Amino acid sequence: MAKPGTNKRKTRALSTIEEKGFALCALGLGMLLVPLFMGKSPMMAALATGLRPVGWLTLVVGAVLLIVHHFVKAKGSKTDPPLRLEPTMPLPPGHATAPVSQHDRTQNTGAPDVPAPHMHQPATNWSHAVFAAIEWRRFEAVCEKLFGQAGFETRSQSHGADGGVDIWLHSRNAEGPVAVVQCKHWQGKAVGVKELREFFGVMASHKLARGTYATTSTYTADAQQFAKGNGINALDGKGLLALIVKSTPEQQQALLDVAYEGEYWRPTCASCGIKLVERTPANGSARFWGCSNYPRCKSRLPMVAALR
Repeated sequence: MAKPGTNKRKTRALSTIEEKGFALCALGLGMLLVPLFMGKSPMMAALATGLRPVGWLTLVVGAVLLIVHHFVKAKGSKTDPPLRLEPTMPLPPGHATAPVSQHDRTQNTGAPDVPAPHMHQPATNWSHAVFAAIEWRRFEAVCEKLFGQAGFETRSQSHGADGGVDIWLHSRNAEGPVAVVQCKHWQGKAVGVKELREFFGVMASHKLARGTYATTSTYTADAQQFAKGNGINALDGKGLLALIVKSTPEQQQALLDVAYEGEYWRPTCASCGIKLVERTPANGSARFWGCSNYPRCKSRLPMVAALR
């Protein structure tokens, strides 16, 4: 599955190829035609003779770039299967299909996992089942609420490029952020040292000595060791639950309300910040979650039969 960032880079590259192709064609034609209007003196004739091969070469290179742009763009359009939008009525929690992985803010490289819809009503008490029931955006909202209850002023964004930061933590006694938080809604995969090194790079770029990495999953031994040596508070699912259950009953209920807000089970588009919808390819292949802004946004997630 192509990532939103990958699609954007591809689009920019194709646009650059097209622009350079037109520019070289125009420059080549200019080298071939301008000498014709500069008189017939021996000097102008020599200049025209010298520019002619360069002009032809420039024109040919520009034409080649335009041809490459045409074929690459045509090939890309063929690889995107025609889509048919399913009815957009909300799916009940017991629906028969469910997403299995989330976008990569992406798959196996930083993407939150998407839970299967539960066959029961939202939980009334906190447990790992709550994390499994909600999608990535609800998990980030829970983390933000938790830090807000701890006394921090929080700032976050619901979608788009986040630069490796999901939540900014501010203190009333300091200017600017005092720490940052990265959230990973993973169920089965442990967070590795690679992800924590990237997060530490974000902290260093903002000259912050403190940061929290929060995941519903676990950490590898190398990741835990790296976190301890670099000022990173590595919170796994067990650690998050421990913090939550230490809260007052009212605070725990407030966190549950955030977790189960709206269509808590339906994944959110990381690029557009809207709920994804069920799609069925015209060729009859597997259904998937897709963005309703298609074809402008081609974010998509696979679906599998929900376990009962």
